[in-house]
Amino acid sequence: MRALRALRPFAHREYRVLILALAISIFGSGMWAVAMVYEVIHLGGGPLELSLVATAGSAGLVAFVLAGGIAADRFPQRLLIIGVEGANLAVIASISGLALLGLLQLWHLALGTFVLGVGAAFFFPAYSAILPRILPPEDLLAANGMEGTIRPVLQQAAGPAVAGLLVAALSPSHAVTGVAACHLLAFGILNFLGRDLGRAQQDPGPGVDRARTSLLQDLREGVGYTVRTPWLMWTLLWACISVLFLIGPIEVLLPFVVRDQLGGDSRMFGFVLAVMGVGGAAASLATAWFPLPRRYLTVMMACWGAGSLPIAAVGIMDSFWLLALALLIFGATEGVGMVIWGTLLQRRVPPQLLGRVSSLDFFVSLALMPVSMALAGPAAEVVPLWLIFLAAGGVCPVLAVAAMVVARMRDDELAHPLDRGVDRAGARRG
Repeated sequence: MRALRALRPFAHREYRVLILALAISIFGSGMWAVAMVYEVIHLGGGPLELSLVATAGSAGLVAFVLAGGIAADRFPQRLLIIGVEGANLAVIASISGLALLGLLQLWHLALGTFVLGVGAAFFFPAYSAILPRILPPEDLLAANGMEGTIRPVLQQAAGPAVAGLLVAALSPSHAVTGVAACHLLAFGILNFLGRDLGRAQQDPGPGVDRARTSLLQDLREGVGYTVRTPWLMWTLLWACISVLFLIGPIEVLLPFVVRDQLGGDSRMFGFVLAVMGVGGAAASLATAWFPLPRRYLTVMMACWGAGSLPIAAVGIMDSFWLLALALLIFGATEGVGMVIWGTLLQRRVPPQLLGRVSSLDFFVSLALMPVSMALAGPAAEVVPLWLIFLAAGGVCPVLAVAAMVVARMRDDELAHPLDRGVDRAGARRG
């Protein structure tokens, strides 16, 4: 019965089309992560050039994600999703053609990666906003669990593995061509989405003429709703601070823990990251088997807060298996929390605001990521690694409890139960 619950979204044709295209596109993105690296190396680039190309993608995403949220609330999400996938296809196909002809230059890669980042800024708010339009509320948790499962499997494991084989057997340009093929297939599949999704755009709300509102007014409306909604605002604040404390140590300093404390190499580092991804995928899939918890905010914040605790001990670990277990727990609890969080946005945020609130979620989550990674290295020069990880793993649980108390999440989740029938028009949202 629980397995059937996880598969219920597949009973809906539009979801089958959307998730199939998303899976193929995600797989292509995983291939691109490897193909792009080896194209830079093939063109004679080093760490600096690779950093610049990679940063271009992040810059495009951060710079346009708020605009992407506004667009998702203003325009048909079906057309946005198809348009983004078409743009991805055009970019990757152009890079592939230039590479095969021997005309590719580093600035082509940087520009292409920037455009892909801009595309992601428009794609994900539109995807988040379209799901409640094609699925009933009771199936959204399973749908988010499915996405949380396929993303690490395809983007972090299968896609990079296939791209690595193509690079080794043929060339980086052939791997890029494989990425283009993925986007071509995803683009074709997305065109089978029902055209009614393009016409039945959501009502912007009583007394609101969307055509007469400015982009700034739209943004203010989304920010205003977020500030006035305690569970939403305090969760985003927690996420922003947790990214600042956690991402840098995990992304920048963990390789040195593996090398200096465990005597490991890149293979060991890659394996522990894979363990973290597997934990997230398995936990996301498991979450899809169950109904949304009655105490959904409590469970979400408890997973995120308690799941950060093992990170506090990473700096003193001298056992590979302990480190792998810590990252497995961290990945699993992160996966459970993210599935619940995505479902709450889709079920409690008014439909006409969902795109903008989703984009604020992305923006807040990403804004301090570069800062965290930039600070981690200098901090390690003056502070012992064990102390940095202790702070990272110790601060987040305390802040999670504080957010729950200040936002009165326990009272809020009881006042807004989601384990009973909720109509698709958004009744009992807020």
